[in-house]
Amino acid sequence: MSRIEAEVAALEDMSSAALREAWVRLTATPVPRISPRLLRLALAWEIQARKLGGLSRATTRSLDQLARGSSRTAAPRAGMRLVREWQGRAHVVTIGEDQVIRWEERCYASLSEVARAITGTRWSGPAFFGLKTKVAVAAERTGRASRSATAAAAASAAGAAA
Repeated sequence: MSRIEAEVAALEDMSSAALREAWVRLTATPVPRISPRLLRLALAWEIQARKLGGLSRATTRSLDQLARGSSRTAAPRAGMRLVREWQGRAHVVTIGEDQVIRWEERCYASLSEVARAITGTRWSGPAFFGLKTKVAVAAERTGRASRSATAAAAASAAGAAA
């Protein structure tokens, strides 16, 4: 059994008071008002995250967006072509198989860098290229897509019956 596994297993035998002490010692923050069972889970996550690394920045951002419920950002995928018109000119950005972002034969580290190069001001790259949408808009698109699929299935069934 590894050291991490042993530390996590030891949480099962700890009293509520010992769990609270462990929380303060590990995180240096006040103990959250949660049950001992949930505190054990939180401590287990903290122990593992500190030893193995926590969540990636992208995962943290996605969880943040889900918690706020305000917007959703789609990650750029290899092979994507993003087109944005800006001041009467169409700008085409491609995402390579190597995840490198290319615009006008130059490579960029992020869509935000490209958006800044195009506009001369700071922009959220995903928002500029339409990858970031409000949750209400995303839900409406999903609803519209499922209604279309339902209508197509009904039409297909009607055609088969005739």
